[in-house]
Amino acid sequence: MTILRLLLIALGWLSLALGTLGIFLPVLPTVPLYLLAAFLFAKSSERLNRWFVGTELYKKNLENYLSGKGITFKSKCRIALTITFSMALSLYFVSDMTLVVICLAGIWLGLMIYFFGFVKTRRLD
Repeated sequence: MTILRLLLIALGWLSLALGTLGIFLPVLPTVPLYLLAAFLFAKSSERLNRWFVGTELYKKNLENYLSGKGITFKSKCRIALTITFSMALSLYFVSDMTLVVICLAGIWLGLMIYFFGFVKTRRLD
């Protein structure tokens, strides 16, 4: 096993652990961390990738999005609230740096426009 492969596996497990914590802690974004874990496992280990794709965590949080079906409106709102809370916390700590505040506000606005304007919303059957 190469050092790069071991590093990718370790980062995949870290992303998976943090994403799972994100289910309970609103500051950690679950879906992006699971996407990162899926990417890292796919690049590092076929066995881990097959395992992760077969888990309920993957099926519940990523499968519909990655298959092109989209994300439920409820999930979109939960993710948007997490992003907004994280950005607001960041803005609080850099409130005296005007240029940084403008950049963060622009990034938040761009994320919201992309997320609600371009990411497909899945209807529940």
